[in-house]
Amino acid sequence: MENYGEERRKNGGLSNAQIEAITEAILAKIYEDIGRSIVKKLLWAGGAVIFTVAAWIGKDHILLK
Repeated sequence: MENYGEERRKNGGLSNAQIEAITEAILAKIYEDIGRSIVKKLLWAGGAVIFTVAAWIGKDHILLK
């Protein structure tokens, strides 16, 4: 009877294929979140650069008037 309890605690009654499917789903979600975070940071950095360049160009036009 103890062997059954130990086996049940090891994997919760899931097959190896089910464990692998769950692991792959979790990793896919993590990679998706990481990719989304990187894209968001790149867009923020690109926006900051565009805003800075626009402000720098606009400054020259304002001073000429």
